[in-house]
Amino acid sequence: MWGDEMLTKKNREIIEQVELVSIDSLVPQDHLLRAVEESIDFNFIYDEVKDLYSENTGRPSIDPVVLIKLLMLQALYGIRSMRQTIREVEVNVAYRWFLGYGLQEKIPHFSTFGKNYERRFKESDLFEKIFERVLMEAIECGFVKTDAVFIDATHIKASANKNKYIEKVAKQRTQKYKEELLKEINAEREANGKKPFEEEDDDDDNNKGENSSKKVRVSTTDPESGMFQKGEKERCFAYTASVACDRNNFVLGVKIAPGNVHDSQVFSDLFQEVNDKFSKIEAVVVDAGYKTPGICREIIEAGALPVMPYKRPMTKDGYFKKREYVYDEYYDCYICPNNQILEYSTTNRAGYREYRSNPQICCKCPMRLQCTKSKNYTKIITRHIWEHYIEIAEDIRHTQWGKELYKMRGQTIERVFADAKEKHGMRYTNLRGLRKVGHYLTLLFACMNLKKLALWKKRRGTFPPTVPALHSFFLKIFFAFNKKPLLGYAS
Repeated sequence: MWGDEMLTKKNREIIEQVELVSIDSLVPQDHLLRAVEESIDFNFIYDEVKDLYSENTGRPSIDPVVLIKLLMLQALYGIRSMRQTIREVEVNVAYRWFLGYGLQEKIPHFSTFGKNYERRFKESDLFEKIFERVLMEAIECGFVKTDAVFIDATHIKASANKNKYIEKVAKQRTQKYKEELLKEINAEREANGKKPFEEEDDDDDNNKGENSSKKVRVSTTDPESGMFQKGEKERCFAYTASVACDRNNFVLGVKIAPGNVHDSQVFSDLFQEVNDKFSKIEAVVVDAGYKTPGICREIIEAGALPVMPYKRPMTKDGYFKKREYVYDEYYDCYICPNNQILEYSTTNRAGYREYRSNPQICCKCPMRLQCTKSKNYTKIITRHIWEHYIEIAEDIRHTQWGKELYKMRGQTIERVFADAKEKHGMRYTNLRGLRKVGHYLTLLFACMNLKKLALWKKRRGTFPPTVPALHSFFLKIFFAFNKKPLLGYAS
């Protein structure tokens, strides 16, 4: 019975009682920050910043490790600003312990980090070095498994009013493989007796190729952000974070871009950075937005397998899908659903071969309205000169191994983004400028790696489950019939 207990009142006079305690005794032994502090030696930061400080002159500075740890606390616990972080540190014993501050020691002003960032850290690579140091520690512990790499991008809402902008004409970004593509295009055109294309002039206003200009909205608040709109999502100025992770959710690389830059345009920089770090990548798992001939070629030429989903064709309703036109590789032609031939015509500047039907046959075809409504009764099918790389990705997509690996995106890269937004405050940023946002997000993902590293180190006896390397059987199957020998996999 509840009535058996006697009513008791707490004596609040004890809060004025002076006690002799150490701040270390007030932090629970199982606190996350204890595990973080034990997982890595933060003294390496002193070596990275020693050239940014004067040796013998000037007044004593705030400890640079304290400044970085303040930013880490903000990222680890998703605190919305440095001002709020300082307020939390003032009342949180564990935060003071992590910084090395006593109970009555004055915490630095919230503007201290901003001033030090502008004067010292802004032009340095300190945040990238911290990210690399944490990742290297995870690698040395055997926690990172890079046989499969998962790459995707997400947007971060910028600190900019979506209604305050000006319109400008801007050049579109050039794909990195443009020169290689043009060389192959011209070789094919010359082989077919056609005039080769000249290199495009980036400054030519009449240029209609990959470098063509377009009108964009530029924020007057944060000009380095970009207008982002995807599907039914709200239009806003944002930044895009392209991230690569392994199957254990350790972030391997980060690239930040304006929100109006397509994910596939950042892929090359990110993939090259990760591929340079880890030489044994066997599969790269991406979504349909990355399913382009250039990206498939880049992955395969690097000796890895592209794992990609089905990409819905953009054909209008009521028309034959492109898959219903059969490509004959031997005769280099297409066969339409009415068993008529579409012969090779030319190769355009974008790298697509054009196959045209015979208008004299098409004008009498009973299926013409399902094929084309062209006034000259000509159906044109295009095929990229790197289309065979897409076909390799399609073959992989239909394997059970490919299906299972693609399903892992939900528990790997998508989980990384979910945790970053829900637990670490990455839904929006109150920082402005691509470099500043990039530095903070790099540190944020470093903190996510550090958190996982700390917890796994704490459970030292429980290592992540071992995963067998991808079978070389798949490499042999999908590379054996490729026309061009791949690096390291020539038949």
